[in-house]
Amino acid sequence: MNNETFEAFKAGRLCLEDRTIPFTDIPWSAHPVFEGVELKHIVTARDTDGAFSYHLVRIAPNKRIGDHIHETQLETHEVIAGDGTCINGGFSQRYTPGTIAILPAKVHHEVQAGEQGLYLFAKFFPALC
Repeated sequence: MNNETFEAFKAGRLCLEDRTIPFTDIPWSAHPVFEGVELKHIVTARDTDGAFSYHLVRIAPNKRIGDHIHETQLETHEVIAGDGTCINGGFSQRYTPGTIAILPAKVHHEVQAGEQGLYLFAKFFPALC
């Protein structure tokens, strides 16, 4: 997918008080459970004393992050490219660029990418990793 917003973030940078880290220096990691899902761990617990983490998520066309919960983390999604659907606590929500979703702790949720794949930012409070 050639999406200007996604491409800008893919080549962006993280600015911290003592250094700048190009996103290109942060590797994509395959999701340990869900095939076709990759993450860039942009901000981790180490950067925020555990307060939050920030991840760039890439879901391949027609792939999904299956049903799961986070026991202690509130999660947010900001859709930046592609399309898909999120089931959040049993409620189906369409994901298109510009969509922001809040997924409370202890609530089942899943995300299904559409034909274009899906690109989003996922933030966790407190940090996931």
